[in-house]
Amino acid sequence: MNENAMFCYQCSQTAGGTGCTIKGVCQKDPELAKLMDNLLFICKGIAAYAYHAGELGYRDPEVDAFLPKALYSTLTNANFDPQRFVGLALEGGEINLKAMQLLKKAHLDKYGEPQPVKVPTGTFPGRGILVTGHSLKALEELLKQTEGKGINIYTHSEMLPAHGYPGLKKYPHLKSNLGKAWYDQKTLFAQYPVGVLATSNCVLLPLDEYKDRIFTSGIAGLPGIPHLKNYDFNPLIEKTLTLPELLSMPGSYELTTGFSDKNILALAAKIVGAVKAGKIRHFFLIGGCDAPLKESSYYREFAQSLPNDTIILTLACGKYRLNDLALGDIEGIPRILDLGQCNDAVVAVNLASALAEAFETDINHLPLTLVLSWMEQKAVAIFWTLLALGIKGIFLGPKPPAWVTPGTFKLLQDSFGVKLIGTPAEDLSQAMAVSAI
Repeated sequence: MNENAMFCYQCSQTAGGTGCTIKGVCQKDPELAKLMDNLLFICKGIAAYAYHAGELGYRDPEVDAFLPKALYSTLTNANFDPQRFVGLALEGGEINLKAMQLLKKAHLDKYGEPQPVKVPTGTFPGRGILVTGHSLKALEELLKQTEGKGINIYTHSEMLPAHGYPGLKKYPHLKSNLGKAWYDQKTLFAQYPVGVLATSNCVLLPLDEYKDRIFTSGIAGLPGIPHLKNYDFNPLIEKTLTLPELLSMPGSYELTTGFSDKNILALAAKIVGAVKAGKIRHFFLIGGCDAPLKESSYYREFAQSLPNDTIILTLACGKYRLNDLALGDIEGIPRILDLGQCNDAVVAVNLASALAEAFETDINHLPLTLVLSWMEQKAVAIFWTLLALGIKGIFLGPKPPAWVTPGTFKLLQDSFGVKLIGTPAEDLSQAMAVSAI
């Protein structure tokens, strides 16, 4: 079957194909199947955040009610109306905001308010375990179980923000961050003779070099790899104790993380004053879900091209395109502010809302531009959250999402001003045309 052929959800055949029993509907509404795919991706993103909140004992009845409704709407003959799926997508964006708020509350209640912290990127003497994924609960349990065992714990990719939480930072054997975004796993995990724990999605099939020392937990799973249930990490710990010790090898740079809406808004008066004085001209949110594509070099080039009177907010694994840049500060305000994991997009929303209130305007009239990288399902959910909040003029890339048809993209352009990234120079010129308040 042609991999680009559209699947007809109404008759379970290739749309318009010889087995399609309602060709007229398939041909009349070519966006229908892709919009259903989009809704499924939104549900997957919402489910990810709800799952991690549930690990910490938090649930939201509105989130729980939306998922079955949205999934049910994609069943055979449930709904032939593409416009309704646009409405469901926007509703999904609203529900995803609630899911992100729920998970953020769970993290704050459990681990305290994040604080800015400089995180080393090298290794320390002794044996080690490298943790990847998104589950702070799994990391916490591992830290507890490895206390006093001579094992250092390292974070990878979306686990970097853990270093900013007081309830996790208090463990002295939480040492540093190794590697960058999710797709460097095979090179990184083979490089260091450590135990590896995958706690969520974004885990890749392992190479032979480390398949005997990688373990999964939570929803993560790999064929032939031990899966650890109920946060019992003894098999991982026992394996790690048989591995060679690492040497002290300092990294060539440090990463700063731990910026939350509260500790940034503590600088609100300074930020407002700097904007009014013309010392801060524009804010950029640059981040999202990264991909190993040549075109993704755009995001680092864009950040490097920004004028010195601009501030960058970044989050999710897309931050690794730029979070090692030494861009200095403005009036003591760092020019790069790492807000955390992908679910911490809610922090960016809170910041934008607070700034809009401080300047007595709305988000779309702030000197703020969103330049987002795109990859997987949680990015879809966050994107529709931003649209549901009425945010316009988003730059999106490095290429259109797979579910976007020409008709759907026209809708996004006409209704929300969404645009695909061009060159850093072209996009920067457009963005900076919005004057500071």
